[in-house]
Amino acid sequence: MAVLNHVESEDILDVLIVGAGISGINAAYYLATYGPKGQTYAILEGRSAIGGTWDLFRYPGIRCDSDILTFSFGWNPWPGDKLLVGGPELCDYMRQSAEKIGADKHIKFNTTVRSVSWSSNESLWTVNAIVDGQRQQVYKSRFIILSTGYYDYHNPQDHIIPGLKTFKGDVVEPQFWPEDLDLEDKDVVILGSGATAVTILPNIAAKTKHTTMLQRSPTYIATMANTIPPVDRMARAYLPARLAHWVSRMYHMIRSYAVYTYVVKNPEKVKSLMMARIEQQLPPHIPVEPHFSPRYKPWEQRFCVCPDGDFWAALRSGKAGVVTDEIDRISESQIHLKSGKNITADTLILATGLKLQFAGGIAIYVDGELIEPSHKFGWKGCMVQDVPNLAFIVGYVNASWTLGSDASSYLLMRLLRTMKAKSATSVTPRVPKDADMKVEPCFKLGSTYLKNTLAVFPKDGEGQWRFKTQYMSDMWDATWGDIVTNLEFR
Repeated sequence: MAVLNHVESEDILDVLIVGAGISGINAAYYLATYGPKGQTYAILEGRSAIGGTWDLFRYPGIRCDSDILTFSFGWNPWPGDKLLVGGPELCDYMRQSAEKIGADKHIKFNTTVRSVSWSSNESLWTVNAIVDGQRQQVYKSRFIILSTGYYDYHNPQDHIIPGLKTFKGDVVEPQFWPEDLDLEDKDVVILGSGATAVTILPNIAAKTKHTTMLQRSPTYIATMANTIPPVDRMARAYLPARLAHWVSRMYHMIRSYAVYTYVVKNPEKVKSLMMARIEQQLPPHIPVEPHFSPRYKPWEQRFCVCPDGDFWAALRSGKAGVVTDEIDRISESQIHLKSGKNITADTLILATGLKLQFAGGIAIYVDGELIEPSHKFGWKGCMVQDVPNLAFIVGYVNASWTLGSDASSYLLMRLLRTMKAKSATSVTPRVPKDADMKVEPCFKLGSTYLKNTLAVFPKDGEGQWRFKTQYMSDMWDATWGDIVTNLEFR
């Protein structure tokens, strides 16, 4: 693997990576391994530690819903036996991975990028950042890779709940979980039925007086054994670590895609099987209908996963329950439902989804003009129409995020090599003037928090303007596909 040059902030960087989470560390690896030789780079991270999402979220039980064999880096084998890994373990793994490739020496922490400005005359980006919340710092870079995730780190989802401000107990945003929150012997109500709610409930139920998950409508919850399967153990026992990790990664990726394909082609059959399995795990006093029979088809929204059936175990313990209803209003100590029933609560946990945000809220200017990304198309799901030398990395929402990061990162390294071969100082995606493309959101799932994708992210189009869809085809395209059409090299 090539060794990249370390530079100080006053130098002109070849590549500037924004974000030191999964995508940022992965991009650094790809830059060193597959990018043009001798590239200088830095990683700007607004937080004080590596980890991104997994460093920010601290709520009880925080973990990844994707299997760790596909969520971990392909270039750094995951050593543990758990399949669904917690946030603290993921942060440790990312720190170790960054140290392994020397990326940790390139990270500038507590550095929040506010705006980036492209000059066509200089073929350079000027990056304006705030260090330690006080000092302004300017960077110059030829190319920018935004590894900033897809939601707002600083502001939670907007909550339009009548009377919420009148509630006298604790109101908790999972995104900003208080370290000193006391739930001992409290009546706790979790608003929401997504992955966050399904994760928090079994991890707090034992210490509370009672925990209720209040949902407007149910979601699909699948039970998964939280240990790596025999095929992975055999691979580790008989193959070198790197090869064993590759075999496991391919196995889980292909298996996941096969399951996803089967589910979307046989939705009624899968739903029936899932409902029967859920009924077996529920206590007698909690029926499947209406609490666990969603109105939508499987995989129209993302599945929730409960490791080793911990969610169902919490319900069977009697320490947790579920209510399916709509809120009429909230008073000082109660939630008043439209059915006429009331729920008494000491603490409310607002697990109602995330607020989407593109590029971490960074303002993007091209020759003095402010760019609105949602008004533009996305070239191959990683560059913005009419914006030179700037890429963004988003993963899959129906598979491990890291697989999408791999596909985009490899494509970008190939693009950087092509620029060097052409002696080009800039590359700009251009939609042909006669193009008449159907507009679609880049995230195809129907989850509530993803419904305003078109108002935030670049648009999904056709041909070169299609976002990533499936790892194998995306990696093929990244390796051998067309990276000239609809691109302007200068």
